[in-house]
Order: sequence, then C-alpha cells, then structure tokens
Amino acid sequence: MDAKRRAAERAVDYIQDDMIVGLGTGSTAYWAIQKLGLKVQEGLRIKAIATSVQSDELARELGIPLVSFSEINEIDITIDGADEVDHAFNLIKGGGGALLREKIVAAASKQFIVIVDESKVVKRLGTFPLPVEIVQFGHEVTINKLRDLGCEARLRKVDNKTFVTDNGNYIVDCHFSHIDAPQELHNKLNLIPGVVDNGLFVNMTRQVIVGYRNGEVSELEK
Repeated sequence: MDAKRRAAERAVDYIQDDMIVGLGTGSTAYWAIQKLGLKVQEGLRIKAIATSVQSDELARELGIPLVSFSEINEIDITIDGADEVDHAFNLIKGGGGALLREKIVAAASKQFIVIVDESKVVKRLGTFPLPVEIVQFGHEVTINKLRDLGCEARLRKVDNKTFVTDNGNYIVDCHFSHIDAPQELHNKLNLIPGVVDNGLFVNMTRQVIVGYRNGEVSELEK
C-alpha cells in the first residue's frame, strides 16, 4: 500500500456516524473517499460535501450521500491533501486546481485533517509553485500585479489549453522559490483586484497525518 493511501485511510478512522464530512480533491484525497465509500457500504451513516466536480462524481459512484451548503451549517471533519506542509502546519494547496472550494470547505469545518506522504513535508514553503485563482476578465493585468510581488507567474495550461477551474476561473502558478511569511503573502495576494483566492492555507489545520514509504504513519498535532 502506498504512503498516500496509508495516511488517507488513517484519517478516515476519525469519521463517525451522523457526521457531515468534507471530501478533498487530488490523489491523496482519492484514497480517503474510496475508504469512506467502503465504510458507507458497511453501514456507516454520513453525509458529505465535495470540493470539486471530480470528487463529487467519485462519491456518487461509491454511494456516499451528498449534501449542499444550503442544507448544513457546518462540517464536522474535512479530509484533504496538500502540495506542501511546513512545520507550523501552513500549507500550499491547489495543485489539482480546486483550491477555492477546498478553502471554503476547510474554513467551514470544525476539524480539518491534512493527509500527505513524507515528500510533502518541508522546512519552508515555496518549492512547489503557489496556485492563485483569478477571474478571466483582465487576467493579463492581474498576472502582471502578481509578478510585481517577486514571483515568476505562469497561467496554468493543460494539453495546451488554458486550465479553467470548476468555478470558471483561471489558475496562475506563482514560483516564489521560498515563502518566508505565508500570512503576509496571503494577504498581499488577496488584495490584488482579480484574485479570487490563493493556495496558502495559514492557521487552518491542527492535525497532519503523514504516510511514509517504509509503511509507517505518523499523526502530528499542533
């Protein structure tokens, strides 16, 4: 079993009957959704809210009952991956292009469990390019303002086409090389007109579960 899957399945152990569960997006969250689907088939009673069309479709295939924000006030536990996590539990997310919905769901959660393999744990954020979601209108101007913050900013493309999020926005991948003050950078980015949100998740989790290649899993708490 791979390290991501181990971390994901450990996180699912926290889910109990009658919980509202936030379903993350990406290769690690995929394993958590798979495990939850099995537990639902075995009789676990939950309702879930997904952070992407992709995760929504997977949950439906597995028979996980889904709800919308119009039906709930808060989420009990959200399980999601990260592209980087530092020792203060600051995260970079958005490699899968779902950062805005992931942040909305995480912010509405009583408990946000981050699941990663050991390669995602870093001393300082920034080796992974920081995704920033921007509106399509005037995106050229917005990208220039992002560059003014000292990064190399690239409009995300997939198969030579500009990537469009589930919300109809673009993603700009910002290469800062290192991020010394995540909260400060987060605030500066979100003050730029045209920026919807960015992939820095600061002070949003107190719990990180790390899977290792050697088969071990460690649960870190802030």
